[in-house]
Amino acid sequence: MPAEVAESLAPPPVEAVFGISLSRVTLINLSAQVGIVLSGGAVRLTGSGLGCPTFPSCTDEDFFPTPELEINGVIEFANRTLTGVVGVIALVTWYAVWRLRRRDLFLSAFGVLLGIVGQVLLGGVTVLTGLNPWTVAAHFLVSMALVATATRLHLRSREPALVRARLNGPRRLLVTAIAADLGLALVLGTVTTGSGPHSGDPEAGRTGLDVAIMSRIHAESVYLLIGLTIVLILLTRNGPQAVNRAAWWVLAAEVVQGVIGITQYFTDLPRPLVSAHMLGAALLVVATARLWFLALSPLPGASRPDALARPEPGQGESAVGHANDSGR
Repeated sequence: MPAEVAESLAPPPVEAVFGISLSRVTLINLSAQVGIVLSGGAVRLTGSGLGCPTFPSCTDEDFFPTPELEINGVIEFANRTLTGVVGVIALVTWYAVWRLRRRDLFLSAFGVLLGIVGQVLLGGVTVLTGLNPWTVAAHFLVSMALVATATRLHLRSREPALVRARLNGPRRLLVTAIAADLGLALVLGTVTTGSGPHSGDPEAGRTGLDVAIMSRIHAESVYLLIGLTIVLILLTRNGPQAVNRAAWWVLAAEVVQGVIGITQYFTDLPRPLVSAHMLGAALLVVATARLWFLALSPLPGASRPDALARPEPGQGESAVGHANDSGR
């Protein structure tokens, strides 16, 4: 095989900083974004939302929790500390992107970092307003947006090894509809949560909406989401396979999340199931963001000429092949 051909088929050099590959750094960043969702959920489910009754210090007199605040103060302050750790991870990720001159990742990395700063400020407002259910809902929705952005950042950092394709026509609209309906389901879910128990503190207010009615409306949005995903699976069964597989993962996450949601509703919202439902929401966002990225994001090339996907040995699909398939 001529040398120039062998070189063109060779995988690109691994990008690394601090001895860690960029894709691994962005995966750690994504894991941290999912993890802080669970941490925040633990605060709410243990009634520790006002364990530190003020912000940014724990009390007006002390920055750290005092023995008088008992375990609730420790839990709330630990969550604030973990948010700082997540921020440091995001800062390291942004530095790695900058150090490796990955201009195509710069905005996503900076967006995650900026979003965490916004989360800190919004968290402060949430505490100072006595866990107003609407600010609590906004706090969770921003977390979901950060999970989606961190997912895109990780997937983009894996290129050109990642196989993907762009869809056109009805299938493109279908993926957009799935993402939009997921956003609606998340909003309705937070409103439903704000109407029920587990407010984060016994004195925290609720939305005043009927939790049974809100639960039904929320469930309808999930049923629609499942239906749309099944249609996408059917429309992509003959290709592109990368998108079809991603849609199957989305469907699996939706079904598991739906089962957990129905079970927790009819069992009076036990804390372990509520926590699992929050984790499921984050993982569903990851799966849907991955579907969006594989199906709708522009293929690399404009900002990184070396990122055009090449067929790897033994691999029957490539981004170039999918690009031709996207017009089906």
